[in-house]
Amino acid sequence: MTRASQKSLKVKNLSAIIDGKKILNSVNLEILAGQITVLMGPNGSGKSTLSNVLMGQPGLGKITGITSWKNKNILKLEPWQRARLGLFLAFQYPYEVPGVNFYEFLLTAYQAKYGKNGSQSDFDQRLQKGLKDLSLPEKFLSRGLNEGFSGGEKKKAEILQLHVLRPEIAILDETDSGLDIDALKIIAKNIKQLAVKEKIGFLVITHYQRLLDYLNSNRVYVLHDGQMVESGGRVLIKKIETQGYNWLTKKN
Repeated sequence: MTRASQKSLKVKNLSAIIDGKKILNSVNLEILAGQITVLMGPNGSGKSTLSNVLMGQPGLGKITGITSWKNKNILKLEPWQRARLGLFLAFQYPYEVPGVNFYEFLLTAYQAKYGKNGSQSDFDQRLQKGLKDLSLPEKFLSRGLNEGFSGGEKKKAEILQLHVLRPEIAILDETDSGLDIDALKIIAKNIKQLAVKEKIGFLVITHYQRLLDYLNSNRVYVLHDGQMVESGGRVLIKKIETQGYNWLTKKN
């Protein structure tokens, strides 16, 4: 499949003004289905704001620009409509939802997405494969959603949702934060597997090369002071790892 024919989510001139301050300034970005795209940048550059804007978090402020997906400008859609169109956001700090059983949550979400096209056997098959691939025990499902989960368990729980729901575009906001080396390897392996086998397009937001070493992504964007200032591949990642972001401050 050529780049021209490959399905993608395209962000064009996206700006966000929050509490009178411009957090995003004419951002351009493309997320290709079946590929892992990486977004890097210093703290406060607007990375999390970008992920929240793409998923439609309410009350963010004035949002302008176009984000096209399946011939729609999703900026005009409600968050649930974006999810129905195949978008997914894994939070940097996943919320705890006491009293909501994790298994029931996954089943309800699966049924909401697939309706009559889904089945209990298909759900169970996806769920069991996800548990196995993430090295999670069956009893993990009987707990409340993220309730009492460790940082690593919360991140694995979000990747398990990807196994079950199989969105078309997944935005992972610092999924590697708080992970030990073993959990990091497992999650990176699952991301690569879902990108290749399920053709999920990933936008992976991270600070660190360690995760990128396992993902082997060659599509990297750098956000700085709300602007997309650099794009490239492994050479750019290495430069950030060795020099930090000070050179961007001087350049821009």
